[in-house]
Amino acid sequence: MTGPLTGITVLDFSRVLAAPLATQILAELGATVIKVERPGAGDETRGFEPRLPHGESAYFFAFNRGKRSVTLDLKDPRGQEVARRLAARADVVVENFLPGALDRLGLGYERLAEDNPGLVYVSATGFGQTGPDRARKGYDTVFQALSGVMAMTGEPGGPPSKTGIPVADMTSGLWVAIAVLTGLAGRRGCHLDVSMMDVQLSLHALNAARLFALDEDPVRTGTEHPGRVPSAAFQAGDGEWLHISGSDQHWEPLCAVLGLPELAADPLLRTNSGRVEHRARVMKALRGAIAQHDRDALVKELRAAEVPAGAVRSVREALADPHAVARGVVGGFDHPTEGAFPALRTPLRETAGEPPDTGVPPLLGADTEDVLAGLAGLTADEIEGLRAAGVI
Repeated sequence: MTGPLTGITVLDFSRVLAAPLATQILAELGATVIKVERPGAGDETRGFEPRLPHGESAYFFAFNRGKRSVTLDLKDPRGQEVARRLAARADVVVENFLPGALDRLGLGYERLAEDNPGLVYVSATGFGQTGPDRARKGYDTVFQALSGVMAMTGEPGGPPSKTGIPVADMTSGLWVAIAVLTGLAGRRGCHLDVSMMDVQLSLHALNAARLFALDEDPVRTGTEHPGRVPSAAFQAGDGEWLHISGSDQHWEPLCAVLGLPELAADPLLRTNSGRVEHRARVMKALRGAIAQHDRDALVKELRAAEVPAGAVRSVREALADPHAVARGVVGGFDHPTEGAFPALRTPLRETAGEPPDTGVPPLLGADTEDVLAGLAGLTADEIEGLRAAGVI
């Protein structure tokens, strides 16, 4: 793959989701990403469901496209030495082991920087390199729970809920990619620390502002926005759902479409602050009016009136939308064992030209010999010796 990071080599010691998402982004931007995996097993997600007809994992496919796979036993001193030789020729190392784990293997930042002072080394962990919880383990939903995201997700009065996507993993992956780009832009060696917990807390920008301003802990509001009215999902007369989110300039057109002239004429409701104050009355009127319309016809009328609104769709419906099709959101690749398989393209693209192709997820260890010979400079006999000893 080509792109702005063409010529950059990333040594990827990460697994599962957050950091692999980041390194896939780097591959989509043109970097050569070398994924180091356990011999015989690989990334844990190679065994995650759903599985495809020939045994590959769709989960693995989602976050490891465009990479090269090298198998290497990092617990073996010979594997550690090979990893150091690879790191000496790399521009970036990304890892998501518990703090200190790679230091004990001679693969921490301080050791690798001795041979490669310009190395950008990014550690992506649950709780960061410092603090009392640094050695604590966790997964996406644990971070949603601990960070307050889960407590404020769901319907008022109902139980807390996780988000519909693995938001802790996905947002952390974006910050790992940002960390790598930050290090490369600085053109100097550095060790960058990305904590999934820190990332989740940073997502509370608006919630924290409300807490700091009003000393109110945010609560679950379902699809309603706590500071804007209207901004919520409504059930239409045909049982389908749509979401409407408008500002002051949309209030009168919305009332006109819904046949609510009395609300439009009420001076108490002309500004968002007034509608928030009278939320219960406004929402009751809107729900009653919207229930008299079929969803798709109402969405069409609202769009004609330039009121921001949209149907609440399934994932299948969203990906099949004509606009998504025109934008080339879904691409695909030909896998050596599973054949043709659809995949989401990167959302980053130049305004000129076609959407970029998706990379192909590698078979376990498919690039071991090429990478060890080319980047690490090992001879054929050395590679064969490592293979015979089970190191690769």
